[in-house]
Amino acid sequence: MTQPETLRQHAEQEFAHELDELKKHDRHERPANWLLSPWAVVAYLMGDKLDNGFQVSAKYIGSRRLMEIAVATLATDRALLLYGVPGTAKSWVSEHLAAAVSGNSTLLIQGTAGTSEEQLRYGWNYAQLLANGPSDKALVPSPLMNAMRAGKIARVEELTRIPADVQDSLITVLSEKTLPIPELGSEVQATRGFSVIATANNRDKGVNELSAALKRRFNTVVLPVPSSEDEEVAIVVKRVSEMGRSLQLPAEPPALKEVRRIVQIFRELRSGRTADGKTQIKSPSSSLSSAEAISVINNGMALAGHFGDGVLHPRDVAAGLIGAVIKDPVQDTVVWKEYLEIVVKEREDWKPLYRACMELE
Repeated sequence: MTQPETLRQHAEQEFAHELDELKKHDRHERPANWLLSPWAVVAYLMGDKLDNGFQVSAKYIGSRRLMEIAVATLATDRALLLYGVPGTAKSWVSEHLAAAVSGNSTLLIQGTAGTSEEQLRYGWNYAQLLANGPSDKALVPSPLMNAMRAGKIARVEELTRIPADVQDSLITVLSEKTLPIPELGSEVQATRGFSVIATANNRDKGVNELSAALKRRFNTVVLPVPSSEDEEVAIVVKRVSEMGRSLQLPAEPPALKEVRRIVQIFRELRSGRTADGKTQIKSPSSSLSSAEAISVINNGMALAGHFGDGVLHPRDVAAGLIGAVIKDPVQDTVVWKEYLEIVVKEREDWKPLYRACMELE
């Protein structure tokens, strides 16, 4: 039997060829246990053309300096915190950083309100524990412990979702590079190359804010929303194209004007004013990030491919657009209806979108 295709490969698998090419042509100094030098890691993230003509694709579209700061942090004894609003590619950058530095992006801890100290540090195989007592054989290492032993990058997603007392169990690891195991009277000492990349959403501020002691162990890099419409359009076009191939959507890539229209709607609603600055509008509770714009367009491509003529039309994106904007059925519905009447209806070439949205009301 043939193995089923994976829906989504890890970064180090999907971009293995690029990582191999960079490794072959990397003449810069590499920190211990790094797959690539800091220069090559940034080249992998931002895209570059190598001396042999090989083109490395861009994984992040934005400030190169921010990526240089992030990579430089990992070359020191500081952990890295990627901070920003939803949809600013924090998890995406974290995964690709780990792939390029360690060749392994899977040492991951997903932060939730239910994340326990055992999930961050280590747990126990209770059958072994009851039969033989505490022992190395009964110990169940966490991704963090495995990263320390192997000199790899550990990733912690949504750090501020984790209860504050559990967060603080990272302090000793980050400051002393040691994970004590009191039950065995031993410890795990981090191997060179070990570091932690955490992500946090600034809309979660106040959920479980980081203690001052833990904040000091991180160097924080704030990932901003795209600074211009053109930059955001480029991000959306790139990811839609990549995901369309991955998902094998049976539709043509969307016309640039359709992508630009969705991005413009999201940017206007986020900022509270139209692109020309002449009209003030209300903002919904939803984040309306680039990631959500990508999702709206991919959903529209699926509709166009499976139930339409294979070409993305306003009617194909209308439902996804409404779903992205309206998260609070009361407040956001009012905001969206006002935007339709004040902005969308008044733009001549947007009238098909206006009619498609009104049909779904």
